[in-house]
Amino acid sequence: MANASRRGTAARDREDAATESGVPRARRLSAGAGGRWWVGVGRAVLWAFILVVVFNGIWFPLRGGLALPGPDQQPEQAEDTAYPETAAAAFGLRFADAYLGTADPEARLSDLAAFVPEGEAAALDVPADSLTGENLTVVAVDVQDEHNALVVVRADVNGEPMRLDVPVYADGDALVVSGRPALLAAPTRASLPEGASFETDPRAEEQLGEVLSGFFEAYAGEPAHLERYVEPGTTIAPLPENSLEFGELSDITVPTRASNGNDDVRQVAATVRWNLPAPEDADAGQLTQNYLVTVVNSGTEWHVRDIQGAPHSFGG
Repeated sequence: MANASRRGTAARDREDAATESGVPRARRLSAGAGGRWWVGVGRAVLWAFILVVVFNGIWFPLRGGLALPGPDQQPEQAEDTAYPETAAAAFGLRFADAYLGTADPEARLSDLAAFVPEGEAAALDVPADSLTGENLTVVAVDVQDEHNALVVVRADVNGEPMRLDVPVYADGDALVVSGRPALLAAPTRASLPEGASFETDPRAEEQLGEVLSGFFEAYAGEPAHLERYVEPGTTIAPLPENSLEFGELSDITVPTRASNGNDDVRQVAATVRWNLPAPEDADAGQLTQNYLVTVVNSGTEWHVRDIQGAPHSFGG
């Protein structure tokens, strides 16, 4: 005890001497003191959190992309609900041809069996030579939903124009006639409206008469000269050689103003008489046709930009 007391007294003497000489006395750190330790711990926690977030952000989408569907899970596929109109039209036309061909009833039923559900061909039986069909063509496909449609076939039935509506069911690429077809009256003939009245341009008609006569002559028989009449940068293919021979430009109508307000571009109605090829020592026949010719005024002369058939040339 005496030694311990003396050691304590000596230590206090040294501390007092250090204080008196101006040297600060060293302080002992208590347990748990020191902010730097807590900063280190905080940084470690923050980095761990960041790594977890980044890992999950990469792994979850990747895991979803690599996951295979289970036994009860099928990959999602886009459903194509469009009715196959083109295929159904061809299918219905072939059926109509077999249906209207009654010369051999036994062969007819055998042919029809390929178009209808099994066992239903007998329901379409008719007496021999009771129906004939000529000039068959599909005029419409009346789609009702993604599986059902009526294929409308126009035909001369027993010599009279009629229509045959054929119900066709579609299941993907598979087709079947789903019921008895029905004969109806043929589509009616449309009535043309009265031609629109407009002012004409006599001066342009006079100029274009010579231009279009030269154009049609080159169009049929002198393709080497066709470029002379066509707008620069535009290509118009000529008629096949020796197919027609230009006769005359019998009529031409040029509107005073263009429909789009650009008077340098006009659509001209032209009536052309062609000479048809004929054997030697025989008179050539004639063919009259109507065209709609788009012409462009370059400032000094007219050039052809386009040529097509003319609508409403009857009753104009």
